[in-house]
This record gives sequence, structure tokens and C-alpha cells, in this order.
Amino acid sequence: MWDDSDGTRGQAYTLEAIIAALLIVSSLTFALQVTAVTPLSASTSNQHIENQQRASANGVLTAAQESGALKEAVLYWNDTAQRFYNTSLFNYYTNEHPDNEFGRILDRAFVGRGLAVNVELHTPGQSSPQPMVYRGEPSDNAVTASRMITLYDEDTLTAPGHENTNLSSASSYGRAVPERTNSDVYNVVRVEVTVWRM
Repeated sequence: MWDDSDGTRGQAYTLEAIIAALLIVSSLTFALQVTAVTPLSASTSNQHIENQQRASANGVLTAAQESGALKEAVLYWNDTAQRFYNTSLFNYYTNEHPDNEFGRILDRAFVGRGLAVNVELHTPGQSSPQPMVYRGEPSDNAVTASRMITLYDEDTLTAPGHENTNLSSASSYGRAVPERTNSDVYNVVRVEVTVWRM
């Protein structure tokens, strides 16, 4: 039988325990660094929130398109001031939604829920979209939805005081949506709504 009168056996066990503890702590530290969870990390709950926001954006666009409010908003242009009606510094809305039915639909869907919304008009041949509502740069978890609107030469602007101006005779509307064809179709616009949590 081994004689442990000098205490070497106990020292060996202690050394083994310390090494094992260091290995466990090192492994845990490495594992936590590899799988760090942040507030913006993808998770089931984040995915669920994004799905809800996408459904809301699609619902807003569907309701607005079916009621005619979406096309009315695209044509809500002050042809004299060369910008969307009742905007001040820019030719798009920054602090509020348009004062029309589409703006009220946006208010009901998103205001008070901690969500920001951008609305852009995309047309073929344009290098960059025309903002209608711009609330800032979307976050990484932003969702988008879009609908197509066909504009015709005989369509009239819908901003107060400009209801008798059709697209073929409007002097400044081409800055927002340029005329694309030589037919009765003025252009086809893709209205894109981007939603994200602030």
C-alpha cells in the first residue's frame, strides 16, 4: 500500500482539481463569447415581432389601395411649391404623416406603438426613390411591404388647390414621379413602406 505520509497524494488531487476547474471556466468563457446574446440578436420573439410588423405594413397598403387612398397619397402634390402638400423644409414629410386618408391609416397602424415608418416611391429608371415620409435610417430588423400603382396622364393631383391639374399638364410633379411612357400611362409606381422599432 502506498504511503502518503509526506502529503504528495493530496497535493496531486488538489492540482488536478485546479486544472479541471480552469478547463471548465475556460470552456464556459469561450462558449459565452461565441454565443453572445444582444438585444438585437435574432430570436423567436424578434422574428415574431418582425412578422407582426410586416403583416401590419401589408395590411396598411392593402386597405389604402382598396379604398383608393394610396393613389390619392401618391398624387398629393403641390404643383406650385414643387413638393408634397403641406411639407415645409423638404418635399416630403418628416415629423408627421400626410394629411389625407393614407396618412390617417398610417397613424392608426403605427403611431403610439414605438414604430417608425418610411414611405418611398420607386419608379423605373430612377436612380433613387422619392421619399413621401422619411423618419430616418431603418434599423437592421426593419421590414418592408410594397404595392404597385398605375398613374395615367388624365389622373389629377389631389392636393387642395391643385385638383384640376392633371399629370400631363403638371409643371413640377415630374420631380417626384417622372413621366415614363408616351402612351396614356404616365408611369407605374411601387409604393414601399418600411417599418422598424425605434
